[in-house]
Amino acid sequence: MTSAAEQRAPAGGPAAGSGQPAAVNGARRAVPPVPAVWPGTPTPLGARFRTGPDGVAGTNFALWAAGAEAVRVCLFDENGRETQLPLTELTHEIWHGFVPGVMPGQRYGYRVDGRWDPWTGARWNPAKLLLDPYARAVDGEFASSGLSAQVYGHVRDWPDQSVADTVRDERDSAPYVPKGVVVHDDDDWSDDRRPKTPWADSVIYELHVRGFTRLHPGVPEELRGTYAGLAHPAAIDHLVRLGVTAVELLPVHQFAHEDHLLRRGLRNYWGYNSIGYFAPHAAYAASGTTGQQVGEFKRMVRALHAAGIEVILDVVYNHTAEAGELGPTLSLKGIDNRGYYRLQDDARRYADYTGCGNTLHVVRPQVLRLITDSLRYWVTEMGVDGFRFDLAAALARSMHDVDMLSPFLAVIAQDPVLRRVKLIAEPWDIGSGGYQVGAFPPLWTEWNDRYRNAVRDFWRHALPDVREMGYRLSGSSDLYAWGGRRPYASVNFVTAHDGFTLRDLVSYESKHNEANGEDNRDGTDDNRSWNCGAEGETDDEGVRALRRRQLRNLLTTLLLSTGVPMLVAGDELGRTQRGNNNAYCQDNEIGWLDWSLLEQPGWRALFDLTSRLIALRHRHPVLRRRAFFSGRAQTADGLRDLAWFTARGAEMTEGDWYAPAATLGMYLSGRDIPGRDERGAPVVDDSFLAVLHAGEGPTGFVLPGPPWAQRYEVVVDTSLEEQEQAPGTVHRAGAEITVPARAVLLLRVA
Repeated sequence: MTSAAEQRAPAGGPAAGSGQPAAVNGARRAVPPVPAVWPGTPTPLGARFRTGPDGVAGTNFALWAAGAEAVRVCLFDENGRETQLPLTELTHEIWHGFVPGVMPGQRYGYRVDGRWDPWTGARWNPAKLLLDPYARAVDGEFASSGLSAQVYGHVRDWPDQSVADTVRDERDSAPYVPKGVVVHDDDDWSDDRRPKTPWADSVIYELHVRGFTRLHPGVPEELRGTYAGLAHPAAIDHLVRLGVTAVELLPVHQFAHEDHLLRRGLRNYWGYNSIGYFAPHAAYAASGTTGQQVGEFKRMVRALHAAGIEVILDVVYNHTAEAGELGPTLSLKGIDNRGYYRLQDDARRYADYTGCGNTLHVVRPQVLRLITDSLRYWVTEMGVDGFRFDLAAALARSMHDVDMLSPFLAVIAQDPVLRRVKLIAEPWDIGSGGYQVGAFPPLWTEWNDRYRNAVRDFWRHALPDVREMGYRLSGSSDLYAWGGRRPYASVNFVTAHDGFTLRDLVSYESKHNEANGEDNRDGTDDNRSWNCGAEGETDDEGVRALRRRQLRNLLTTLLLSTGVPMLVAGDELGRTQRGNNNAYCQDNEIGWLDWSLLEQPGWRALFDLTSRLIALRHRHPVLRRRAFFSGRAQTADGLRDLAWFTARGAEMTEGDWYAPAATLGMYLSGRDIPGRDERGAPVVDDSFLAVLHAGEGPTGFVLPGPPWAQRYEVVVDTSLEEQEQAPGTVHRAGAEITVPARAVLLLRVA
C-alpha cells in the first residue's frame, strides 16, 4: 500500500503535475517487445478493420486523448495474455496507428499515460485498462460480486477517505474489466424498409429487451431475454396484434453494474449506466459477444421493420458509469477526464446535473462529436429510427444554464441524418433551471409529465378544477403551440419504466421498494396513486373489479388524447411490480413481463380493449390531429372543431373551468380536419363525444343537441369488462343518459 508520506494532502504534498504516482502493490509492469505499428490515420475514431498499404489487412486504431503523454493499444489473446503496442502518431489530439494482422474478433483496450493531479482534474493512470469510447462490441463483464478495487484509478480503501481519490492505484485492472472487440460489418441495409411512421400516427410502446421475452412461452428458451428473442415471431406477433407503431427500447448501449448493487446481489436492470455508446449491450445477445451481438441487433431491427414497427432507443448521453471522483476508471475518466466531464471550480469534483455522479461536457467539440458520431452510427449502420434522450436538459446546457441555442441542439438541428429521425426529449435534469417541459425547439417531441400528473389526479378525483385536464386531453397547446410545433410534440403517458406500473398505480398508495435493499428510501413518494380501498393484492372482488375499471379508464383516456400516446410493456396485461416504483435493479420476475396474465379473462379483456382503442385511433384522424384545435366555428350554425360540455349538456363557461368537477364532456369534430391526405383531398372523419366521469357514483349527462349531433352511438363504455356489450346502443341528442361511476363513454355522432 502507499505510505502516508506518499499521499498527496489536499493543500500540499508533491508539486502539482509532478506525474509521480503513489506506488500501490509494486512497480509498473514492463512492456514486452512488440511488433512495429504503422502510422495509420486519425480518422475514423475507434478500431476499424480495413486493408492497409500494399493490400495488407489489419486494424486502424484512433483515440482522442488531448492531454495524454503516451497511448498504448493493448491486444488480448484467448487466454487473456496482453500485448501492448505504442501509438506514436499524434494528429490533432488523436493518437493513431495501423496494426497489420489484427482481425475482426480481436479483443483490445487502451492504456493512457499522463499527469496524476486530481486537484486540476488530471487523472491519467496507465495501470488501468480503458474501454475504447468507439468500441462497436464489448466482451466480458465485471465481477458478479462487486467491482474489484483494481478497477479504480485511486486507492479505494485509503485510510483517509477524504483524500482517497487523490492517491493513484498502480494495480493492473486488465483482468477485471471488459474489452473492446474489433468488428467488421459492411451490411448496406439494402433489403430493409423503414416504416417511417408519421409522428401523428405513432403509438409508442416502451419495453425492456430482456424483460419483454424472459418469460415468454412462445420464444425458445435459449433466445429469451435477447435481441433474437425480441425478433422472434411470437414476440412480434404481440406487438402487431396490439397495434403499436414503435418500440422504445430501454438502454441497449453497453452499460456497467454499480458496485453497491453487485455487493447486494443485484444488478442494474434498466441500463441507465452507459459505458459504450457504440456497442449493443453484450448480455442481451444470444449469438455471442465477440462481435456477433452487432449482427443480432441488426436482425432484430430488420424483423421489427418488416412488421411495420419502428425502433427507438432510450439513450443516456448525459453521464457515464464512471460516476464521480470516487467512481471507477473504466474509459473516459482515464482517457481525458478534464476533456470529457464537467468539473466544478474545485476540479477534483464533478458537476452533477444527473444525480449519477458526473455529467458529460457536451459543449466541448470532442464530446459533442462522440455523441453525434454515436447517434449517426445507430441510424445509418444499425438501422434505428429515433432516440429518446434521458435527462435531455443536461445535454442542452451551455456552460451552466439550459440553453435552447446550445451546441448540442444546434448540431442536431442541422445534421442531415439526425434531423430526419424521431427525437424525444426527457425535458428535465436535476440541476437548477433543469425543468424544461414545453421549451425544446421544433423537430423535438417531449415526454409530457404534466399530462401524466393531470390524468392520474383526475381519475383519483384529486384535481381542484378541470382546466389542466382540458389542456392535456386536447394536445397541450399551452405548452407546445409555438414556433411551428404541433400536437405531436407531446408524448402523452400515464406510466413509464420509472414509477408504478399501471396496475400498481391503482393498487398501491405507497411505494414498496424493500427488495431494492435501501430500506424503502429510494423511488419517488409523489405517485399520485389510489389503491381503490386496499393496499396491494386483495381477495376483495369489489376492489379488484374497481381496479380493472380504473385501468380501462386510464388507458382509454390516454388513447383518446391528442398527442403521441406511449404505453409501457405489460400495462395492457395488468403487469405488477408488487408496488416497487423503482425497479431499476430487479432483473427478475419483478421486472419481467408475466405472459401468463394473457390466460386470465380479466387481463385478456384489458389487452383486447387496448388493442381495440389503438385500432380506433388508427382509423380516425380526428383522434390523431396534426394541428391544434382552433375552438372557432367551422360552420354557420356554430359547429366548432373542439367543444367542452358540462353534465348539464351546456357548453362550459369560464367559471366552469375553475370549479371542481368530476365530469367532463369533450366533443371532437371530424367535419373539417386541418391538412390534406396524400392525394391532396380534405380530411373528413366521424365526430365523437367523450364523457369522462371520475365520481364515485353514477351521474346523468345530457347529450348536446344540434349543431353537434342528432344521435349518438356508444363505441366504448369502460364500465363494462367485455366491450362487445357496448357498441350499438344509440341515444338521441338532448337525452339524459346515465354515466356509470368512474367510467369513460365514447360516443360517435350517428
